[in-house]
Amino acid sequence: MKIVIVGGVAGGATTAARLRRLNEKAEIILVERGNFISFANCGLPYYIGNVIKNKKDLLVQTPENFNSRFNIEVRVKQEVIKINRQEKNVLIKNIETNEEYEESYDKLVLSPGASPINPFKNLNSDKIRTLRNVEDSIEIKEYIEENNAENVAIIGGGYIGVELAENLSHFNNVKATIIEKASHLIAPLDEDMSKFVYKVLANNGVNIILNNGVKEIINKNDKLNIELEDKNIDADFVVLCIGVKPEDDLAKQAGLKVYPKGGIEVNEKMQTDDEDIYALGDAVKIKNCVTGEMSSIPLAGPANKQARVVANNICNIYTSYDGSIGSSILKIFNYNLGITGINEEACKRNNIKYKTIILSPFSHATYYPGASMLTIKAIYEEETGIILGAQVFGKDGVDKITDILATAIQTNMTAYDLEELDLCYAPPFSSAKSPVNLLGNSIVNQIEGLVETITWQEVEKITDKNTLVLDVRTDEEYISGSYKNAIHIPLDDLRERLNELDKSKTYLVYCKTGLRSYIACRILSQNGFKVQNITGGYHFYSIISFIHEV
Repeated sequence: MKIVIVGGVAGGATTAARLRRLNEKAEIILVERGNFISFANCGLPYYIGNVIKNKKDLLVQTPENFNSRFNIEVRVKQEVIKINRQEKNVLIKNIETNEEYEESYDKLVLSPGASPINPFKNLNSDKIRTLRNVEDSIEIKEYIEENNAENVAIIGGGYIGVELAENLSHFNNVKATIIEKASHLIAPLDEDMSKFVYKVLANNGVNIILNNGVKEIINKNDKLNIELEDKNIDADFVVLCIGVKPEDDLAKQAGLKVYPKGGIEVNEKMQTDDEDIYALGDAVKIKNCVTGEMSSIPLAGPANKQARVVANNICNIYTSYDGSIGSSILKIFNYNLGITGINEEACKRNNIKYKTIILSPFSHATYYPGASMLTIKAIYEEETGIILGAQVFGKDGVDKITDILATAIQTNMTAYDLEELDLCYAPPFSSAKSPVNLLGNSIVNQIEGLVETITWQEVEKITDKNTLVLDVRTDEEYISGSYKNAIHIPLDDLRERLNELDKSKTYLVYCKTGLRSYIACRILSQNGFKVQNITGGYHFYSIISFIHEV
């Protein structure tokens, strides 16, 4: 059997290695248009910021090592430019010599990846770049160092844009500005949780411009003048991090099924509508496990899993790929952000009846040194308590909590299941009641009617004079800052001061994180008062109301 693989990195190289482990006799040819077949593209911003100091550390496998270990023929700087399905061959162009030749196949695997979106291709300037591969990261780093670039504009506030902004801060003279057309950074985040990212970046000197698309970029006096929707700014250098689009041109040319908005169509075996052609990675659309929607999820984790499925099925080991929930994690200076499952926008788009809850537990037992506060926003199905999505922010334990919740989402677990999870505990690592257990408790309390919650966004919209906000924090906390016009009664004084409250009114109760206010709600509701607990507490309010002038 002869297998030709188009493209390396997570999808193609992993497929090739798995194929060889399953079939020692197969002829396997990997064709890659770049210089490297397998590199850590997630590490590119960190190479630019000199966190990863040696570019060789980005290379997972060299062509020579890959060939010697797996007996796979690797052809770099060569590009497949046409698929002839009837003849079962591909036309390959040698990029260095322009020579073209045909290569036959029994099975063909398409792993061309995705290309960065660049609406400014007509601008002939070495001051504007995209970041896709090792060569790009080398050129960006060298340009900034050699030209003493001081003002770098990053167009696009997604994962790569945020990571790049942090890494540019490692240059003493560089000021980074993120320009984002949407209303918030990191599209998979809900807007309220995105404020945490905004605040950390702003506090570390990153300029942020939101709700402002780029209309035009022009060369002007050795600078790049960026025309936005409502102002102009100058930059010494621009990196485009607008997003990526699936590389599906080969598939289109071959008449394979492609989605109208891009992305090769595959079945559960990662097989195209041609049984001898498979596709995977950033070039395909896959099912979102929560909503069932077909979507592009350009992440290394799904690509690696898909590679195993492709290789297995080529070798007649039936394996299915059932989709992804898009779990991801991001480092932002001294903080971390984890995202898994779907956000509120996806719930609304798919008419899912959902509720949200926000907790701010500590990463481990507070009596053990080094405990830090986490903020967890969970989205769950209103009637069943099934966990649909989660967003976790903090300094420590973010990866652990996000991974547990990702497992819960992928296995269709409910809040009742989270309550029962038997998780590791010792003071340096967690609390006797894990943040995940606490999350389950809090959701179950809502489902069973022990407390009704309200978000700060909903509080801000209330105009009814019979609805009042009650602060149950300590005197010291209240003096340091409070919600406007809030009534203040510390929790420990509440039972003795119930006569100060009016049972004809509704009280929206908050503390710092939501725990004491829950206790207050239980006291008040059992004494005949109408109450709602403000989810997230004052800690969350102080973040989502954060304003930073840039």
